[in-house]
Amino acid sequence: MSAVTGSPSSHVAEGAPRGNGLGPRAAVVLVFGSSAAVLVVEIVALRLLAPYLGLTLETSTMVIGIALTAIALGSWLGGRIADQVNPRRLLGPSLGVSGAVVALTPAVLRTTAEWAPAMLLLTASLTILVPGALLSAVTPIVTKLRLTRLAETGTVVGRLSGVGTVGAIAGTVLTGFVLVSRLPVSGILIGLGTLLVVGAALVEWRTRGWSSTPALTLAVVSGGLATMVAPGGCDTETRYHCARVVADPDRGVGRTLVLDGLRHSYVDIDDPTFLEFTYVRAIAAVVDAAFPEGEPLAAHHLGGGGLTLPRYLAATRPGTRSLVSEVDSGVVRINRDRLGLRPEAGIDVRAEDGRLGVRRLDAGSRDLVVGDAFGGVSVPWHLTTVEAMTDVRRVLNKDGLYVANLIDHGGLAFARAEVATLSEIFEHVALVGAPADIGLDPAATPEGGNLVVLAAKRPVDLRAAQEALDSRQTGWKIATGDALASWIGDASLLTDDYAPVDQLLQPYRPHSSR
Repeated sequence: MSAVTGSPSSHVAEGAPRGNGLGPRAAVVLVFGSSAAVLVVEIVALRLLAPYLGLTLETSTMVIGIALTAIALGSWLGGRIADQVNPRRLLGPSLGVSGAVVALTPAVLRTTAEWAPAMLLLTASLTILVPGALLSAVTPIVTKLRLTRLAETGTVVGRLSGVGTVGAIAGTVLTGFVLVSRLPVSGILIGLGTLLVVGAALVEWRTRGWSSTPALTLAVVSGGLATMVAPGGCDTETRYHCARVVADPDRGVGRTLVLDGLRHSYVDIDDPTFLEFTYVRAIAAVVDAAFPEGEPLAAHHLGGGGLTLPRYLAATRPGTRSLVSEVDSGVVRINRDRLGLRPEAGIDVRAEDGRLGVRRLDAGSRDLVVGDAFGGVSVPWHLTTVEAMTDVRRVLNKDGLYVANLIDHGGLAFARAEVATLSEIFEHVALVGAPADIGLDPAATPEGGNLVVLAAKRPVDLRAAQEALDSRQTGWKIATGDALASWIGDASLLTDDYAPVDQLLQPYRPHSSR
């Protein structure tokens, strides 16, 4: 039996590289940066896909799931390959290839969405999965390079794991609070891709020389050039939306605000009484029937969009004060810069969440509350619940009216649940829509689309409302009483504890505009 000298801690672990050219600081930078980059790609991918898939729970879930798959796959394969191949040969290519893919992502996704939409999900998955896996492989590769003593295994693994987590947090915070509000998504991804290639070049220089760097750099430059000529889809990238303002070719002063590929508002810059969308005409008809003609109102609007209805109220009811809660400050700027909003219009727009905006209002302070907030094609779930509607009821005076735009298709499961919820809170509820959609034409198949629900503490003159709907040529009818109860059926109430809005909509999610 041969003698063994020295303690186990003094031995180099089997297979560990010596003189790897990677110091502790460089290891920390690599792990921190690669982990941060994975989260930047994940968050920006959501915004890049929103114009084509919508900013929905399903889109978010898909992107998060793919990113987590990439992290798991990269961590597993990175560690496995690092045990079989000299880790020094892996770092540069991992960073460089991921950088090239990241830089090319805007061009690839936008081109696919325009020319081969059936391939969009597959392409999106690959543009997240490939760089995510390669970047996630950096941590086990660097760990392998830094493990030189068995006694330090726990320290090295724990330290680098912690650094990776901190990097992921930094990437999340930096993207959400800084990058997205200041840079277009294409700029973020091209910049990140360039940084990754620069990192790859430095690693190659430290460990192997510059041999593979020119090809990687060329790929990033090509990606940047391709992005410049690839289809875009955004006039402005706001904090929450890909926004476009489209001129009406048939009406020179008409403008359509398109958010994430969906038509959200139509504005006639010279004539705010011109209402293009049927659901807006329906809301205007109900409001005009519920209050004396020309009477100024104190109104609160959940969601702004193009501010079509606040402009209408200001024009038809001089002295009306409309307070608007619009979560996206970028949409507010578009209204001022592109859609002709004047400061003297009696419209006060606050960049705030709608529910928080309602909570700040005094009890009984509003004649009218309008719900028209959307993320994609669905109402944000926290604006649909019993608790949210209780707060709306609180701010309405005794003659006040709540009117909301809903979108649903197929079995109309969400719309039924929301009307059931309002019926729990308000004494008087009615539903306005196409007869087939609201149960007044049983022989017809519901097509879905926009519906308007109204709720109040006092009775609303529904006959006058129907006359107003007819005069505006909406073709819509009003369901109330037993007919509405039958239409609601056994729909569940939506609460802060249970509001599966996106799931109720999912089986029938449309791909058309509002």
